[in-house]
Amino acid sequence: MKEYVLSLDQGTTSSRAIVFNKAGEIVSVGQYPYDQIYPQSGWVEHDPEVIWETERMAAEEAVKKAGVPISAIGITNQRETTIIWDKKTGKPIYNAIVWQCRRTAAICDMLSAKGFGEIITEKTGLMIDAYFSGTKIKWILDHVPGSYERAKNGELLFGTVETWLIWKLTGGKAHVTDYSNASRTMLFNIHTLDWDEELCEMLDIPMCMLPKPVGNSELYGVVAEGIPGLESLAGVPVCGSAGDQQAALFGQGCFEIGSAKNTYGTGCFTLMNVGEKPVRSHSGLVTTVAWSIGGKTTYALEGSVFNGGSTIQWLRDGLGIINSAPEVNPLAESVPDSGGVILVPAFTGLGAPHWDMYARGALLGITRGTTKAHIARAALEGIAYQVTDMINAMRSDADCDIAVLHVDGGASVSNLMMQIQSDLLRIPVERPKVVETTAFGAAALAGLYAGVWESLDEIAAAHESERTFYPERPAADAEKDYNQWKRAVGRACGWIEK
Repeated sequence: MKEYVLSLDQGTTSSRAIVFNKAGEIVSVGQYPYDQIYPQSGWVEHDPEVIWETERMAAEEAVKKAGVPISAIGITNQRETTIIWDKKTGKPIYNAIVWQCRRTAAICDMLSAKGFGEIITEKTGLMIDAYFSGTKIKWILDHVPGSYERAKNGELLFGTVETWLIWKLTGGKAHVTDYSNASRTMLFNIHTLDWDEELCEMLDIPMCMLPKPVGNSELYGVVAEGIPGLESLAGVPVCGSAGDQQAALFGQGCFEIGSAKNTYGTGCFTLMNVGEKPVRSHSGLVTTVAWSIGGKTTYALEGSVFNGGSTIQWLRDGLGIINSAPEVNPLAESVPDSGGVILVPAFTGLGAPHWDMYARGALLGITRGTTKAHIARAALEGIAYQVTDMINAMRSDADCDIAVLHVDGGASVSNLMMQIQSDLLRIPVERPKVVETTAFGAAALAGLYAGVWESLDEIAAAHESERTFYPERPAADAEKDYNQWKRAVGRACGWIEK
């Protein structure tokens, strides 16, 4: 019986592996955190070898704990993060440049100055921003001596994190990227579903280093023999892949047009299913491939907040006002409101719908009466305000409302923040029983190919609600606070001079 799927969930701060059964239940989990590397202000890197090793260990742990035969492997990953490695040795030529990293802002300014904005948006659904992979590839090729010539000669390979993991799992036999991840590079034409020669020329990126774009639920290869700790997986098909946010949309069962989810992770990511035709955003959102199954492609509108759960990490690690992330909730609940304090967590700029690389964090409305509890509550509110900005933009772009917001991610466990979110949006906020929807989405894509699940209906049936939050606060009060938020964002924007 095909019952069990292993999902590799490679995130920004940790590598995890989860075994799911056919009912969508978690059988076992392995997880290993790893270090962030900050070479300069605004720069963020990871060690690609550490990404692989921690994911390998997580997979080994999850499979050993589960003690069951694995039918298929699905992968989901932090998107946009860029790795370039030697085709023969498999050694990275530089650290992975993480999606949060802002070092390529000047390259983006150059592209904008040359008037490339419209053609990039038309072809990719994205706007010019340091967030996406294309400028990161260029930066590495520009700064690692000899790498450009080596890339042109076919000696180097590029991949986002799922490409790197699939390459490692298959012993270097599969150099592929799924459409959802490819659509985040600023090099991929979402209409033709292939790399765009003109876009690659704009950034002077040799196309021979790019992986083959593939669907989200198909056979990429099988696990190679001899991988330490993964011997029992040798020959198991690797057959599902999606960027973390698209995987969460799939895992939440958002298969209908107008269905939407928000993931409260390190960043916050709101996606809305817009069907088989891409919708052009006029509100600062991006259009992305959600998934492609059996030749049928589904698109989504997306808004990205750079600092969601990382705001809570800052309270813990930067300010030291909490000792662990869960402590933020009782601290914030100890006061009835934020006392007029607003925190704009633009630590690495602002994402959708503002897209200001030069914004920086702001803490406003402080008085002598301000306590750490007020700041903690302002942090939770700041995350919810940013999501509200994105949902309102989606409502405008898609010309249809969102009936329910499905939520997941680590910070979605905060009842207070989910209630604040519902009050601001004036719609129900539904939290699933299994909040690991990102990992389940990858498992479902792999299991769909492998025959663990026969249809989307079967996958949707595995999705159960744990709690739904409804608006409680008077709409006028919520609107008043939201207007104050918008004033605060205006103060944070353009803080760093170009």
